[in-house]
Amino acid sequence: MFDTAENFQAIEPFGTNLSQGAADYPGLDEWRNFDVQQAPQWYDETVLEDSLSELSHVPPLVFAGEVDVLRERLAQAAAGKAFVLQGGDCAETFAGATANKISSRVRTILQMAAVLTYGASMPVVKMGRMAGQFAKPRSSNMETRGDITLPSFRGEIVNGFDFTEESRRHDPRRMVQAYHTAASTLNLIRAFTTGGFADLRTVHSWNKGFMSNPAYARFDELAAEIDRAVRFMEAAGADFDALKTVEFFSAHEALLLDYERALTRLDSRTGLPYITSSHFVWIGERTRQVDGAHVDYLSRIRNPIGVKLGPTTTVDQAMALIEKLDPNREPGRLTFIARMGADTIRENLPAIMEGVKAQGAQPLWITDPMHGNTITAANGYKTRRLEDIMSEVRGFFEVAQATGTHPGGLHIELTGDDVAECLGGSVAVDESAFDERYETLVDPRLNHQQSLELAFLVAESLAR
Repeated sequence: MFDTAENFQAIEPFGTNLSQGAADYPGLDEWRNFDVQQAPQWYDETVLEDSLSELSHVPPLVFAGEVDVLRERLAQAAAGKAFVLQGGDCAETFAGATANKISSRVRTILQMAAVLTYGASMPVVKMGRMAGQFAKPRSSNMETRGDITLPSFRGEIVNGFDFTEESRRHDPRRMVQAYHTAASTLNLIRAFTTGGFADLRTVHSWNKGFMSNPAYARFDELAAEIDRAVRFMEAAGADFDALKTVEFFSAHEALLLDYERALTRLDSRTGLPYITSSHFVWIGERTRQVDGAHVDYLSRIRNPIGVKLGPTTTVDQAMALIEKLDPNREPGRLTFIARMGADTIRENLPAIMEGVKAQGAQPLWITDPMHGNTITAANGYKTRRLEDIMSEVRGFFEVAQATGTHPGGLHIELTGDDVAECLGGSVAVDESAFDERYETLVDPRLNHQQSLELAFLVAESLAR
């Protein structure tokens, strides 16, 4: 079906060993000499040292061979031969790592990928903001409610959401709990994506359990078309092994450098360091200082990495990041994740794309249409409008086309549950639904129906 399908299945992802630690690798601890933005203030240094020691000896969550496969996939996307779909929770919770919630998120991403693959006739690299997205940057270190001021919630890997002194304490043992929660999440993801759950021949069943609405009806029509294509290929004697399982990669923001450092291992083939907490890690808008600790540390590891670029980004800043993070211009190494806002992307992104292209660099460009479009509803809830999200996606494709750049992917916060956190959609969510169905602890997510609607929009843009 795809001209790159053979290449997409050619790389062996397993069989790579990693040593237990990277304690003596030169330069890995240079980041400690830089300004570390968004760093927790751990309550006990001895507990911190014990926790990091434990994490430095646990098995890796992902393997170097898998990471290398992802780098190849991202290189194909940067060359215009694939599209990347990154989706998942804003901030994962320990209690949310259940089979039902994980399967619904994976199923939503698989449905979106089916829409994109079939609609655009292009391979889709599937990546979940899962099994590690436990930390969140905050604009303020402290939160005040009434006459009480406590540390801000920084994700469950750091502290709790409950507004009490004990809950908001920065507890390093939470990093160990995050590791074990990520391990169980990855086990389930691997089971779902290799055990028949993701078989494209059962694409109709992916809609079961969701209430009827226009987005699901449209997906059923697409599923019927896929069924017809599969039956035709089966009658022609085609091999369906490629339809039975899918590659599914993990991703999260590398915000807690203590955690990432403790889970860094050396590849036994090359002796090079890999972060083994996730296949793909990114640097956020608040921590992308080229002379900061996060950029320094990620410049020294072999994983493919991303950088969020907000509306204040300049061409010089983008090029400085390229020189620091991808000096050898390695295909698939560096991804720029544009998060500009619907009102500014068409004005701010062209100069950056054109400037980078003029310098001969070819990072993978993907869009994050969520983080630049956050507003506060009249009833006080943090929310986003689906129409703004879609407008930013359209703007991203318009800018990419105008600058001769491949629009390489989509990065969104979503859930497979029937929540009400973002406004709009074919079955419109309004503010009145927030009191009963608003569940996120930090940023609002697209629900399952809204995610599918966005996938159809992107598929149409890719097809054009």
